[in-house]
Order: sequence, then structure tokens, then C-alpha cells
Amino acid sequence: MYDSAMVTAATEQSTTPAPGSPPATPLSVAIVGASGYTGAELLRLLAGHPGFELTVATGDSMAGTRIADLYPSLALAYGDRVFDAYAPDAVAGADLVFCGLPHGVSMGVVPELIDRVGTIVDLGSDFRLLDPGLYPTWYGAEHTCPELLERSAYGLPELFRDDIAGADLIAATGCNAATATLTLAPLLAAGLIEPDGLVVNLITGVSGAGRPPKPNTTFCTVDENVTAYGLLTHRHTPEIEQALLQSTGRAASVLFTPHLVPTNRGILASCYGRPAEPGITTDDVVKAMADFYADEPFVLVDERSPETKAVTGSNAVHLTGRVDPRTGLVLGIGVLDNLMKGASGMAVQCANIATGQPETTGLATVGLYP
Repeated sequence: MYDSAMVTAATEQSTTPAPGSPPATPLSVAIVGASGYTGAELLRLLAGHPGFELTVATGDSMAGTRIADLYPSLALAYGDRVFDAYAPDAVAGADLVFCGLPHGVSMGVVPELIDRVGTIVDLGSDFRLLDPGLYPTWYGAEHTCPELLERSAYGLPELFRDDIAGADLIAATGCNAATATLTLAPLLAAGLIEPDGLVVNLITGVSGAGRPPKPNTTFCTVDENVTAYGLLTHRHTPEIEQALLQSTGRAASVLFTPHLVPTNRGILASCYGRPAEPGITTDDVVKAMADFYADEPFVLVDERSPETKAVTGSNAVHLTGRVDPRTGLVLGIGVLDNLMKGASGMAVQCANIATGQPETTGLATVGLYP
């Protein structure tokens, strides 16, 4: 059996924050697209962040509506404040801008802001893929500002922290891609699994589909139902493959299948690979994960099977691994909160790094329970 004390000791090293401290005067922050679920989560996080001060919160579909009327949980923090209509001049001059917009919309917003603000963190998918030729295949449209792709840093701090520091455009990682990549990267980096034929089966909560109602996310459709979707064509597939190649130097091929389950939040990814050599054990897999993330404040590697509720409301990722001696397959499991570490928490973590503040500022490592 693997040594749980070894795993715990490795993860307990994850206490060193990034250098820096909150600025004496909080940085001015705008949220473009604040009325969706990721926007609401950003509003919640900013309310308790000592280094950031909200100046603009746009939500064109809800412009003029009180934030507290749409999200009563935010009432004490925002009182009678309303969602603003978007106008570039109102956002210009902000030290930090979060874009919480649907796919395709940020391509029109970022070019008109990027040289007029300090740092942009885009929570959408418009600047994640480096190859503009992938957008027509996976997103069904040409990229309208491909010159900005090389300027964009991929926002997965545990793997690309150096790229994020000082960047003026950050593409925060997608929730599905973050879970799969964080689970598989240490196994590939350690040479424990073959990079081809990786399988990721992932379950995700309904909030990942966003706030606006859709036929496949109504209560009657989702309740007591589990659905696999995006079969063979899910747009996060090339993002996972790109992140694994850039972080490990190994060109991976991934079969990614997400499943919608009737829960509000949470993602669990079960990732399977063929062992790179005979004799690999569960001890080897868990130790590789623990060593890889030994200095990461938001990552827990443990022998327990992770559960989504343990990370709810936190910026934490819980991981474990196994080797099945019967089939010979290697299994990695990862969980995170799709609205936190999979979206808004990740975005704040990236913003902390980019603006030189302690990386953990304003972010919880402990989940809500029950």
C-alpha cells in the first residue's frame, strides 16, 4: 500500500505564497459581463479581496437591474448598485479587467481595451488556443484578432505561472480543461503513462452551462438525468491537448467525454492512460502527483477518492491516482469547483500573479460542507 503519511507530508509543504503584498491603494477593477454565474462569483470574491476595488460591473442583458435583485446573496456587499451597460470609455483606465462573456464576444471587446487598461483576464475561450486554425474546426468560426493569440498567457497557474506574471492578456483555463490537465500533467511529466489514447470521462454541474436558460439545462431536463454531450467534438479537447504539450513536452491525444449531472457545482474527471512501462504501482502514481504539486497552495494529493462537495466554494483541486493490476491501466481522478478553480477563482489567482500580489489573496483553500 502507498504511504498516506508521505502524501500528506508532500501536500503540507504547499504553504509558500507568491512574493508581493496587496497594494497600499487597491487596484481598480472592471468586470465586463458581470451578470452571469462567473460574474456573480467574481463579485463575491472581489467583495473580500483587499487588493482589488470594483469600479465597473457591466451586464448588458441586465443593465439597470440591481445586483442584489438578481443575486440576493450579494446584497450586503453591493446594496443598491446596478449592472452597468458596457461602454469602452467607462472601462478604459482600469488597472484590471475581467471578461465574463460568452464565446466569441471577447474577440470584439479585448482589442478595444487591451492598450487602454492594465491587465485583462478573459474567462472565455477566445484566447486559449494558440493556433487560429483550430477555431473554425472546434468553435465554428474564424478568429477575428489572431494577432492577439501570441500575446495571451494561458491562465493555469500551477503549470504556467511564469507566463502569467506581468502578462497584460490572460486566457483563464476552461473548467473541464483545468480538471483534466491538472490530473494528467504529473503522470505525463513523470513518464508514467503513454501520451496517446488518453481517455477523460468527466462529470460536471449545470452551472457550467451558464445562467441563461437552455432546453438542455431546465430543471425538468436535468433532474434525475445524466447526459453525455459533445461526443468526439467537445471544444475543450484541443485545449487539453495543447496544455499537456506545453507543460510536459509530450504530444497527447485525448478522447474527452463530458457528462451533465443534476448538481449545481463541481467537476470530477476520471482520466485513464496506458502505463509507459511494466511494474508501475499506485505508490508511483500518487507520489508523482504529490511531488509535482508539492509547493502548490491550492492542490491536495491524497489517497482518498476525491469528491466534489469537498471543494465547493474553494479554489482547491483534490487529486488521487491508482494502477489497476488486472487491466494494467493507470487512473487519475481530479475534482474542482467549476465556478471557482474552474473559472472565477482561477481568474483571481491569475490576476494576483499578474499584478504582483500574493497568489492566494482573497481565495479559500477550504470548501463548504455540508
